[in-house]
Amino acid sequence: MATGLTMDSTTGEIRPVVWNQVGQNVVLLDQTLLPLREEELVCSDTATLVDAILRLAVRGAPALGVAGAYGVALALVEAAEKGWTESERDAAIESIQNARPTAVNLAWGVNQVRPLVDQGLSQVLEAAHQVAKDDEEANKGLSKHGADWLLEKLGDRPLRALTHCNTGSLATSTWGTALGILRELRSRDRLELVYADETRPLLQGSRLTAWELQKAGIPYFVQADGAAASTIMRGLVDFAAIGADRIAHNGDTANKIGSLGVALACHEAGIPFVVAAPSSTVDLSYSNGDDIEIELRPASEVTEYDGHQVAPESDRAFNPAFDVTPARFVSAVVTELGVAEPSRGQSVEGLVP
Repeated sequence: MATGLTMDSTTGEIRPVVWNQVGQNVVLLDQTLLPLREEELVCSDTATLVDAILRLAVRGAPALGVAGAYGVALALVEAAEKGWTESERDAAIESIQNARPTAVNLAWGVNQVRPLVDQGLSQVLEAAHQVAKDDEEANKGLSKHGADWLLEKLGDRPLRALTHCNTGSLATSTWGTALGILRELRSRDRLELVYADETRPLLQGSRLTAWELQKAGIPYFVQADGAAASTIMRGLVDFAAIGADRIAHNGDTANKIGSLGVALACHEAGIPFVVAAPSSTVDLSYSNGDDIEIELRPASEVTEYDGHQVAPESDRAFNPAFDVTPARFVSAVVTELGVAEPSRGQSVEGLVP
């Protein structure tokens, strides 16, 4: 079912999570089908939304925050339609909040609107719309901060970038975090080329980031994850930029598996490794990254490809969705409130309201 809500044909902006006021449901741009098919997924109940989150039809920390906020509204609609008790409604909200444990923004988005549940759907929706609006503004703010910092450190010249996973409009309410910085550099004519890691096992880089770069008219190469360290060490890029799913008090950063390897290569090569995220991703309740729960995903994502088994046993795979990069390897953490340099001992406390 297509609503036309997630892709603006006039501006070209992508909004991967929207509230459909007419249908009283959540509409997602189904990211599992990209880049070959651009289709929407209509979530008319919380179970469908939770399944979409688990299947990564919607993913990216900021986008999950928006999905969490709208998910509370969806739970209220479903409760009214099905005559749920308060406990049934609350259980549905909990199922959304806990769908993916590593990404702090999902629970954050739920908690932004959950205190308003007793005030009714209109109040919850107003707050959820604000979550989406604030994220878009934060993305554009942090993109300017990140671009300014990079040009100050590396010189006012066209730069070559490497990025891992997807951090663009698809991962946010719109615009992007790390990819937003690249878009900002491009708007200043200060971005020459992007190397996009394919991001195994679900290929968010080759399927999603390359798709967004192509739409934005940004020159790029897709490369295998295993090529990233060599690309960096050969001097083919000037910096790497990634997003984050949770940033601890000391600057330790949880992000898509493979991010740590990029950080280590950048450290060895002496080039900046930049983490970009809205302030809602900074979780000061974690002193460091040691206690961040790392989501383990199904073995089949590694042992199968396009429905075909590519390993001797289909259940023998270690498949962590994330890794944690120690603060000493993080050159800069960028939020809408500014930049901190954890590798130089700077605190991220000033990056949250």
